[in-house]
Amino acid sequence: MKLLLAPDKFKGSLTAAEVAAHLAAGFRRALPGVEIDELPVADGGEGTVQAALAAGFSPVTLTATGPLGEPVTTRYAVRDRTAVVEMAAVTGLEMVEPDDVTARRATSRGLGELIAHALDHGATTVVVGVGGSASTDGGAGMLAALGARLAGPDGELPDGGDALRAVTTVDLAGLHPRLATAELVLASDVDNPLLGPRGAAAVYGPQKGADPVAVADLEASLAAWVSALERAGADRARERADAPGAGAAGGVGYACLLLGATRRPGVDVVLDLASFDRRLAGVDLVVTGEGSLDEQSLAGKTPMGVAEAAATHAVPTVAVCGRATLTREQAQAAGIEAVHALTDLEPDVARCIANAGELLERLAARVADERFARQQERVDR
Repeated sequence: MKLLLAPDKFKGSLTAAEVAAHLAAGFRRALPGVEIDELPVADGGEGTVQAALAAGFSPVTLTATGPLGEPVTTRYAVRDRTAVVEMAAVTGLEMVEPDDVTARRATSRGLGELIAHALDHGATTVVVGVGGSASTDGGAGMLAALGARLAGPDGELPDGGDALRAVTTVDLAGLHPRLATAELVLASDVDNPLLGPRGAAAVYGPQKGADPVAVADLEASLAAWVSALERAGADRARERADAPGAGAAGGVGYACLLLGATRRPGVDVVLDLASFDRRLAGVDLVVTGEGSLDEQSLAGKTPMGVAEAAATHAVPTVAVCGRATLTREQAQAAGIEAVHALTDLEPDVARCIANAGELLERLAARVADERFARQQERVDR
């Protein structure tokens, strides 16, 4: 009997690797002799680098610019000539106290520094995971770190989305030379455009602390940014602002698309990096999951991507989660045969968060009992 454990993090409680480890402990107690492959995964946001490391990549540690300009120690993952960088690990929303000021000031510069470092050290493919960002700067900080120059009436512009309202000129001549030949992959499920009622400022600005005035100002900044890039001769600058994914990560998606990035669902990218298809060989059951299995999960979150990939190899999938609001029919339509929630064992959500590891081990035993106990009895007889 072989299990493949491929969960995402339980946000605010356990990392994906910790979820997998607790599940493995529970299954091993319930099913002596079971073979288990632990494969923590992510959807392009927080945990993407950790998932790459779990899949055999090596860490590269460095100091880069944090969301408010402060130096932060961060890392990315590399294997052969492929690098995986994660925005949440260098300019992430969880690194700030979101308010009107941080929403205006936050920069994507640190992400550009990671990409530049990877290119300088031989990477020819750079996977950019953009979930969990703090900034709404249209990727201007990222491009500045990669060699672009931005100026306004008073000279060089400071970082941050708010400053972009004053942008008058952009010079792209100094962009990192290896960008011309490198392959960029934008790992993101977000399909929002850069501007408008579904754009980066309107939809995601409030999540980053922006009040209505700041949202309007950031929208104006992003519009000025597009116009300046268009004047600078950036290829299809206006068209790409309307492209699906341009609004990802406060507009970092837009900057990546300007650089020629290919946009792919984050979980698909992570599963490819982890050789998920190969690891399905001989597997009897895949166990995936995340903290909350809900309507948002249906829009390309990790459990759905894992279930879809497993189904192509006719391997059944069950999900574990902190809580679930999906109906059985919704889950099964997404390829998940059954959903098991910590709240099935402990209705108090606060206790679930505090004791998630212990409850996951108990939940694994329940899954084992429901799916394998009768099968094992027949084998024993």
